[in-house]
Amino acid sequence: MTRLSVNINKVALLRNSRGGNLPDLIQVAKDCETFGAQGITVHPRPDQRHIRYSDIPLLKAVVQTEFNIEGYPNPDFLKLVLDNKPHQATLVPDPPGVLTSDTGWDTIGQADFLKKVVGELQAAGIRVSLFVNAEEKFVEGAKAVGADRIEFYTGDFAKQYEQDREQAVEAHRRCALLANKIGIGINAGHDLNLDNLAFYQEQVPELLEVSIGHALIADALYLGLKNTIQRYLYCLSSYC
Repeated sequence: MTRLSVNINKVALLRNSRGGNLPDLIQVAKDCETFGAQGITVHPRPDQRHIRYSDIPLLKAVVQTEFNIEGYPNPDFLKLVLDNKPHQATLVPDPPGVLTSDTGWDTIGQADFLKKVVGELQAAGIRVSLFVNAEEKFVEGAKAVGADRIEFYTGDFAKQYEQDREQAVEAHRRCALLANKIGIGINAGHDLNLDNLAFYQEQVPELLEVSIGHALIADALYLGLKNTIQRYLYCLSSYC
């Protein structure tokens, strides 16, 4: 079964909007695990508009499942990751100031940089995933620089899903087959939701993990956090 990692950035954004500790980010992370989440994902950005760097050691101390830290590998981010040693670091090519992560790495053009960073993190015992678009050359490039996994950017899939879901998923299916052949693990994330998740998981072979935040937290406003997590888990099961 594909694992569900809950991204709690939007919980931190709500907390920060009032300057206090409501909602309590650490308690929410613990509750997500209690409700069935198999991982916790955070994406600290340089402006710390949601997850703060100071949140990371507190989360590291309580997360009992898989802890995944996403972000752009500048020196501050790398120090944060190396100091806290999550199970996985997902490297994302989003420079300061962007609203959200909406494209993957050029794993060929930036191969030298990525190979150095991947090696540094792996030497510390951290699994490394690279955020990539569903293109064969970038999958092969990720393997060439030594990444353990790729995370497919699924924003374009989500946009095209309602018009033609078979066409929307075709590149992901094809790239997943290549990833399986060359021996690199597959994660996915961005705009996956209760409408499109089951189909995506069925069509992408050997999908190990999905990271979902914005849609899941939005659903929780109506359905409640426990019910929402369990619905996402149901979509990832063979019974959906």
